[in-house]
Amino acid sequence: MKAEMKKNLLLSHYHLFFLIFFLPGIIVHSQSLPSWLKLEQGKMFFRDGTYGQALMAFEDARRLRFDEFSRMESDLILTLSKPDLRRLGDTLDMVERYCIDYHQDTAVRALKELYYRYPKEGLGGSVRRALEELGRLKSYPEAEFWLGETYRVEGELNLALKQYQKAYEYRKNLDTPGFEVEILYKMMEIHRIKQDYPEMERLAQEILKDQGVNNQWVTQSSSRAAMTRVLENNGISRFLTIYRYNNTQMERAYRLLGFYYYATSRHELSAEYLMFSFLIQSTLVIEEVIRRQHDFTFTTLDTLMDAIQRRRDLLDYLEDTEYYRTLYYLGAALNATGKRDTAQEFWTFLSGREEAGIWRARARSQLQNPFVERAIQMP
Repeated sequence: MKAEMKKNLLLSHYHLFFLIFFLPGIIVHSQSLPSWLKLEQGKMFFRDGTYGQALMAFEDARRLRFDEFSRMESDLILTLSKPDLRRLGDTLDMVERYCIDYHQDTAVRALKELYYRYPKEGLGGSVRRALEELGRLKSYPEAEFWLGETYRVEGELNLALKQYQKAYEYRKNLDTPGFEVEILYKMMEIHRIKQDYPEMERLAQEILKDQGVNNQWVTQSSSRAAMTRVLENNGISRFLTIYRYNNTQMERAYRLLGFYYYATSRHELSAEYLMFSFLIQSTLVIEEVIRRQHDFTFTTLDTLMDAIQRRRDLLDYLEDTEYYRTLYYLGAALNATGKRDTAQEFWTFLSGREEAGIWRARARSQLQNPFVERAIQMP
């Protein structure tokens, strides 16, 4: 998976390089570049490590976006001020038809751009709403986000946080659906670094709340309780046979909260959140194995791990998501709440996997003499 992502990134990098530097009629330093192209130019500078140029490009993109939509807004207002159009009132369809029939091209272009970014049916047939939404589109959350990214890599965490907050405030204008979750994660990570754990927790819960809207079975207490009972009473294999959950966007929020709740001795909450992190991580691995090996059937964690020993992409995924640490602390949280059999099942698995590293050694220690570990390391 990572190799494919790197390949795609490299291809898009060279495509953008060609687009900016070789496409006839486009001059890199021209102020007439569209805002989206200026943003892409800034991303290229960012990936090359030329952060000063990246900052200027992102600031230009933000300004150009504001100018573009201010001009469209003015064009539409100027057209609407015509006596014939004023008589049509707030009826958008009639106004649009007039603009088309009488060749009010600047107004038609403004409406087309609006409809491209905002569904026409959401405007309720209102000219006033169309103007409001056109005005709102002056903000450019992607530019704010990338300004934040540039400040972050330069170590200016407070400035980065302010930019992420602006990007999230303008999230309705995002071109990529769901990207607001990435913005929340960036803010969450800065608060984690600054050891502002209550704010980190709030943002992680915000991620889970937003994503849970489309996964209501996860948010229902009865469903969570049923899943917990299966894991505690029937063990790991039965749990992963019955349940699958592949919303990978939520995984890190669950994991970070699980570690945080364990470190603050909220063991029941820790077990619940780490259970979901473990489920998402394992689901991705199981589904990826099945995608390549159609006759594979999950039976145990050991057989699953044996099946991926030559899958560098999946091994990297386990490392990136702290899979073995997740399993260790899920066992620790279950042990702290009195579910020792299931805890020992996790630790037994870890104790037999050399690739688990320090979590193998710690699991073996727990098997010899189980104890409620006092976590001294925050997430």
